Amino acid sequence: MKIYLKPTCITCRRAVTELDRLKLDVQKRDIFKDKLTESEIKKIIQLTGIKPRDLIRKKDKMFKELHLDDSRFTDSQIIKILSEHPGLIRRPIVFAKNKILIGKFDSKELKH
Repeated sequence: MKIYLKPTCITCRRAVTELDRLKLDVQKRDIFKDKLTESEIKKIIQLTGIKPRDLIRKKDKMFKELHLDDSRFTDSQIIKILSEHPGLIRRPIVFAKNKILIGKFDSKELKH
């Protein structure tokens, strides 16, 4: 199992605590030290069936600074921006056996 996270993020820390409680072997990746590439972001989007815009954290200050609420951005542009500004990516991203969970999740979702 893999988890992409920001170590200081409360939601990420809760997720790691829960995964540890379940005694799951987890490979952690700090997406601020080891940024996601555009192709990795595309793969996450493809596997989850979401739109690139759905991966954006709207509470991040860069969301307003970059005017990402403007619909003129293409999917490719959003993916490029996410690869350059990891703070904009919803987190954590958990790769379970047959699914990807993004953001807050219930540990019961890992068992299916």
